Amino acid sequence: MTMLTYQSPVTDSRDSFGQTVRAEWTKLRTMRGWMIGLLLAAVLPAGFAFLGRSSCASQTSGPNGRTVTTACPGPAIGPNGEAVNDNFFFVHQPLTGNGSLTVRLTSLTGLYPAAGLNTTTGTAGWTSGVQPWSRAGIIIKENTTPGSAYAAIMLTGSHGVHFQYNFIHDVSGGSSFLKAPVWLRLTRSGDTITGYASANGVRWSLVGSATLTGLGPTAQIGMLAASPPHVRATSAHTGFVAPSQATGVFDRVDLSGASGSWNGTANGGDSDNAAVDTGVDGWTRSGGTFTVQGAGDIAPDVGMASPGGGGGPGQTVDLTLVGDFVGLIALIVIAAMFMTSEYRRGLIRVTFAASPNRGRVLAAKAIVIAAVTFVAALIGTILALAVGVHMLHSGGVPILPIPKLTLIRIVVGTAAVFAVVAVLILALAALLRRTAVVVVLGIVVFVLGWLLTRGGLLPAGVAEWILRLTPAAGYAVQQSIPSYSFVPANYTPGNGFYPLAPWAGFAVLCLWAAAALGLTIYVTNRRDV
Repeated sequence: MTMLTYQSPVTDSRDSFGQTVRAEWTKLRTMRGWMIGLLLAAVLPAGFAFLGRSSCASQTSGPNGRTVTTACPGPAIGPNGEAVNDNFFFVHQPLTGNGSLTVRLTSLTGLYPAAGLNTTTGTAGWTSGVQPWSRAGIIIKENTTPGSAYAAIMLTGSHGVHFQYNFIHDVSGGSSFLKAPVWLRLTRSGDTITGYASANGVRWSLVGSATLTGLGPTAQIGMLAASPPHVRATSAHTGFVAPSQATGVFDRVDLSGASGSWNGTANGGDSDNAAVDTGVDGWTRSGGTFTVQGAGDIAPDVGMASPGGGGGPGQTVDLTLVGDFVGLIALIVIAAMFMTSEYRRGLIRVTFAASPNRGRVLAAKAIVIAAVTFVAALIGTILALAVGVHMLHSGGVPILPIPKLTLIRIVVGTAAVFAVVAVLILALAALLRRTAVVVVLGIVVFVLGWLLTRGGLLPAGVAEWILRLTPAAGYAVQQSIPSYSFVPANYTPGNGFYPLAPWAGFAVLCLWAAAALGLTIYVTNRRDV
């Protein structure tokens, strides 16, 4: 007699990781309250952006009794599409084709007003002293239109000779040329501009070279003087900002390739960071000696970090995303409850019985909460940005332009930060098992921490250390305007600047989340559920 053994056609295998992820997604999507929370996280930021309307436009009476609204003037735009300050005094003449200008800068001096001194009545009573980034030198510029292409070699107040071009590029001349007198030379060959410096006018050192695309056959060449605002703190939280003046004295002027006459122009006109109308700008000539006096700056506009709170009326785009942190509160609550609800109801035992590999369950939960948080935050960020930009435009407020890749990094990076925050909250919830405790902790670290550091409520040094070492470092992905070593500014978190580079700050957040999740898996595998 032959015995037959039944064999099931179903393969005997353990649940796959994909099945575990699908099970966790099913748990989340079947909870109506959590899905409503995700919807609120996507919608609330846009609502707050709508409430954040601001205006700097002026209204005047027009024809037929109509009101004419004029937007605030936007900043000058540089050759690379960035907002710039382009205010200085320029003694120049046309240069057609190739040529060069050689000068000896015999001195660089400056003036600035004392606190409380009326800066609209000339420079009487001003104090002698040159600002660290005051500049005097020679320049080749496409034209006198603010934001046009240029290359210049200049002596600065405290940083020696620098070759600068198109606002965002700067090359130091090193320690050989730190103060006047110094010889400077600028040559043009096609679109290539090259700057040299010399201590004696005989032996020359190359400082820098640049190719200015589309410079045109005729450019302006000459001498310049500029001095950024004087900033003085009168106490821990108060101070004043006022124009300052730089005076450069040039002789041994040797210009080849041009045969016109010298003209003086206040390039960019008067502005908060440029000259007052009473004697700060100007130039004189005595024989072969030129004395050029100017104020302002030729450099990128760094927004709120600029002395006085901004190089102009423009708003940085990242400020439209303040409402995202209201949505983040909802995401923190959902991430915490996604874990703690199973402990509170005792369902975690069923979950671990169905899938005994606890680490795999926690990893699946992390993937699910990160994915849904990323989608909700991405939608919320895009909506908030669109509404915020519309409200600023309707109020006549200019927005400082940024490259498209920077905008993508801000939008996608913000969503990625919130997704990693959700994973960190999930890990803390598995460790602490108390919804209220985890939610409060998350709000303190990620929401209140942002308000304290970005709101300027903490000393700058303390805020910077928080944004270096804590999970809040991830917010660096939202920095829209870069800092420049050659632009004097208040680069603090309160002005939108972070101590770490955008993706370095994000990496710090990821390390915290990975450490928390790893610790959670270790502890969960060794304690009762």
